[in-house]
Amino acid sequence: MTTPSGSAPLPHRSVVNIRSPTGAGHHQSGPSTPLRPISALPSTYGSPSSLRADEEIIIIEFGTRKLQVGFSGDSVPRGCVWFAPDQQRRAGDFRAWQTDYHHEWRTEAADGSWGKSHELWQYDVRDVDLGLVGDKIERALREAFTKYLLIDSRPRRLVWVIPSTLPIPLLSAALDSVFSRFMSPTISLLSSQLALTVGAGVRSALVVDLGWNETTVTSVCEYREVDLRRSIRGGRMLVEQTHNLLAKNLPETGAGDGEERVISFEECSDITTRMVWCKPRQAPVPAQPPSDQRSSDALATVQEQDEGDPAEHITPRESGSVTIPLKTWKSPTTLELPFDALAEPCENAFFDSQYSYCCFDDHEQPLHLLVYRSLLQLPLDVRALCVSRIIFTGGCANVLGLRGRILDEVSHLVQERGWDPVQGKAVEKLRTNPKLKRRGASQEGNASPGNSPQAHGGEEKDGVWHDAVNTTPEVDAIEEQLKRGTDRMPRVQGEMRAIESLGAWSGASLITQLKAPAIATIDRELWLQHGAAGASRASEVDYKTQRQSLGPGGLIRGSAAGSAWTLGVWGTN
Repeated sequence: MTTPSGSAPLPHRSVVNIRSPTGAGHHQSGPSTPLRPISALPSTYGSPSSLRADEEIIIIEFGTRKLQVGFSGDSVPRGCVWFAPDQQRRAGDFRAWQTDYHHEWRTEAADGSWGKSHELWQYDVRDVDLGLVGDKIERALREAFTKYLLIDSRPRRLVWVIPSTLPIPLLSAALDSVFSRFMSPTISLLSSQLALTVGAGVRSALVVDLGWNETTVTSVCEYREVDLRRSIRGGRMLVEQTHNLLAKNLPETGAGDGEERVISFEECSDITTRMVWCKPRQAPVPAQPPSDQRSSDALATVQEQDEGDPAEHITPRESGSVTIPLKTWKSPTTLELPFDALAEPCENAFFDSQYSYCCFDDHEQPLHLLVYRSLLQLPLDVRALCVSRIIFTGGCANVLGLRGRILDEVSHLVQERGWDPVQGKAVEKLRTNPKLKRRGASQEGNASPGNSPQAHGGEEKDGVWHDAVNTTPEVDAIEEQLKRGTDRMPRVQGEMRAIESLGAWSGASLITQLKAPAIATIDRELWLQHGAAGASRASEVDYKTQRQSLGPGGLIRGSAAGSAWTLGVWGTN
């Protein structure tokens, strides 16, 4: 490039000066972007969602028939997935559009598995396919993640809310499925009874879980399970009793023995949820004297009323009837039943009032007797706290009138028997013995407070009279320090009452948000190496470690490689 008049080329017109870096004789002017290494670029970090995935914790509550999921810190779960036969269909399965598809439940009923396809697991693991349980959990979690949580399958920390009675084989199958298919680094386990107590805002409670497979009564004192009792009476038995009632009143099926299923499980469960109710407690009718002892000259009592008013004719209240349409019977029909008949399934499933208490085994006790015996076995201080904080939960807790009936029956047992664990005919004879009553009254009269020298407000020690009324008690410095950290509000105890809870999932969300320690935290690498055998054995489980305070640094502390870990209360099942 040349310029007129033979002058030197301009520096900014030279291509070499434009592309070459700044030389020693030239100084770059103007702003410039500093050079930085490629490793510091934002693209190397990936998407910002990967950073948030390490912070968010997913809470999963497992039930026998449903699964609830959501994020830590939320008040309610984001979604609920129910287990049903349609969930197990594969891609390309168009049997639902066939004309005889609604009759396929009869094949299932003939095999003795009526309603089992609507369950995730059964506590009797002898006939349970553990591989199928793992596949159900995987499919339900993938549906919940993509449909309700709107997240991918990136590894995230999980918190499981499961009952403390879950057997180890079912827990192992669930952990194997999630660790191998979702790559979660850690899984923390929380007891559903403990989460329910936290969701109610109390530290001690009596949790009555009216579940599907069974009913459990758990006593929680200071965030620790101290006693657990169970009965086989639950939602399954209630649905079976409802089926027997409908089958008994259907034409051509008068047996109603429950061996042959004439109605589908879905329809029978829907009728149970909508229409079954519980009767209130019937007061005992007082015994009337025999007819020969009645006075023949006695006149009947006449109700007073004004002579000008017309006589009122009081007629007994007639119970109404309900109409139930049935679509899964041999031919669609409509069944009409009295409304009182719909209370029979609840009466037979949960109480069995026609039998005496000695006819029941320990695993099939009526609900009110189960609650009473659970309270009876507790220490006095724990019982005083739990009896005032009874929490009803589970699917059967929504039955109309059931919770009030249980409380009334337990109150009647307390008034009748008291808190004495010894019962029987010999004890009743001993209590009603008139000789013992007179002897006890005479002893109380001799030892009355007015005859003792302490009644005058003093006592004599070492020949010196001390005034006990005007004496000021000494101040205990340790007791004063302990009272500073406690709540001065008086505790409600000794009075039977029921309280409400936000639910196990909401309680677990609160525990996780407060960074409280979980009962058991399982690391993925340790589980894949050793499985359930890597945990502490049943004899090595220390129940003292389960009583933990709601302090910081709980769920964020993962199990380090090589450290000892335990399954907690699930290690003894």
